[in-house]
Amino acid sequence: MSRSVIQTDRAPAAIGPYSQAVRAGDTVYLSGQIPLVPATGELLDGDFEALTRQVFDNLAAVAEAAGGSLNDLVKLNIFLTDLGHFQTLNAIMAEYFSEPYPARAAIQVAALPKGVPVEMDAVMVLATAG
Repeated sequence: MSRSVIQTDRAPAAIGPYSQAVRAGDTVYLSGQIPLVPATGELLDGDFEALTRQVFDNLAAVAEAAGGSLNDLVKLNIFLTDLGHFQTLNAIMAEYFSEPYPARAAIQVAALPKGVPVEMDAVMVLATAG
């Protein structure tokens, strides 16, 4: 099976030894995204809603660079430092996705890179031609 790296300037560059995404066959594994602004590599200054939208925008940019969209995601993992944001997260997610929604986990963690309150990674399956 062929494996290729996905990279786009429309999402933040990796801040460690990893790729923004890797495609293996029709499956794309999207690395964790935090609310970094792609143009500057700096954290977005904003509230939880703004930060979460930036994460979704970053995921969307990587998905598009791989030839898909957020609606091609089959699994979404969400890491939160405070599950008190769960309902806000759900409301924002409903703006970015339509049914059928991807499978999802929302997990509270003690800390995330750069002290952000939210990080997400995903698995996407691209439709095959034919």
